[in-house]
Amino acid sequence: MRIDLHTHSNVSDGTETPSELIRSAAAVGLDVVALTDHDQTTGWAPAAAAANEIGLGFIPGMEITCQDPNGISVHLLSYLHDPNYQPLLDELDLALNARIIRAQRIVERLAEDYPITWDLVRNHCQPGSTVGRPHIADALVTAGVVENRNEAFANVLSYRSRYYVAHPAVDPSKAVQLVREAGGVPVFAHPKASKRGRVVADSTFHDMIDAGLGGVEVHHRDNSEEGKGWLLELAAEHDLIVTGSSDYHGTGKLNRLGENLTEPEMLQRIIQEGTGSQALM
Repeated sequence: MRIDLHTHSNVSDGTETPSELIRSAAAVGLDVVALTDHDQTTGWAPAAAAANEIGLGFIPGMEITCQDPNGISVHLLSYLHDPNYQPLLDELDLALNARIIRAQRIVERLAEDYPITWDLVRNHCQPGSTVGRPHIADALVTAGVVENRNEAFANVLSYRSRYYVAHPAVDPSKAVQLVREAGGVPVFAHPKASKRGRVVADSTFHDMIDAGLGGVEVHHRDNSEEGKGWLLELAAEHDLIVTGSSDYHGTGKLNRLGENLTEPEMLQRIIQEGTGSQALM
């Protein structure tokens, strides 16, 4: 069974609709796929309908934007939570508003040196989608500043860039707690992705575990090899779920569907622990 538990549609920063994403997953031979758009679940219904139509297993999920006390970005995957759990929705609303303000400030800084405007960025977003740096990257491509998203993130949108703006967000331990309260299974996304910037201290992992962390996304292209080894040891010590995923964004990133996979027994643990919504299997 080929299982990919981390993908994005154009509800957030992917380039395919939820139903197109499901068909792409089937086309490359996946048996189960999770849709994990940033801070939103509006893609669940069309994705589930498409999966049911073609006979693909579907896991409803989400990627929650967090920030640790040291200002380091943390992404938390949530599987099978209740999408109507109000305390979690309240935090997501704050995150979405913060994303918009952050994106506007980045664009303001970029506009001092490049031919980019907020309207141009908005033109690269689907109605109701989460505005983020990927959309700014697409606008920079349109403006001829860079050739693709990867170049944008390696240079002008890097956290080292003078255009960078930090993103205030929920503490990861609190996010873990909220996901558990919503009946979901929280998994730390690409936690050793040193290619992306700073990674959190060991203490943050233990704080998240104490709050109810369910698993760690080990097999991801952005985790360092040393980091993967450390994560496997942590998972064994604390009996955490171990996942592998593509973090697919359509044409928005080089990541390919199914390039990393999750073992069936790990998926079964997620299904057993998740009580807030239903897997389609």
